[in-house]
Amino acid sequence: MTAIQICALISIVIATGLLYWIGYRGGLTDGEKNGYSEGYSHGYVSGRDEASAAFAASIKEMSDQRMRTELLLNREPQDRYTLLAIAEKLKLAADTFRAVKSESQATQALALRDKALDMAALMDSFELKEDAA
Repeated sequence: MTAIQICALISIVIATGLLYWIGYRGGLTDGEKNGYSEGYSHGYVSGRDEASAAFAASIKEMSDQRMRTELLLNREPQDRYTLLAIAEKLKLAADTFRAVKSESQATQALALRDKALDMAALMDSFELKEDAA
């Protein structure tokens, strides 16, 4: 081989290497851009869907809470008076159980009376707040 052929061969190898390297770097850059944009859009859609589901669950939870609060506030005063009457009957039952020497039954009746009075007191506080408004 002559000196010119050797220089041409070296030039062709270097040119091929440069062309390959430029193509490789361009492909790598394009792949990163595509991967980033696809990953970004996938993450965006996924995050939006999760937020939408969480928002819907939060709205349902708040709606249920509002409904329960409304039910508590819309109790009629008659319900409160019924609970007070039940409490008085339970006190009478406790006294009767004590008279016949059945302390465990008397204790249970008094515990139920306390629960009924607590429920009536809760309803009373709702009525007071409603009247104040």
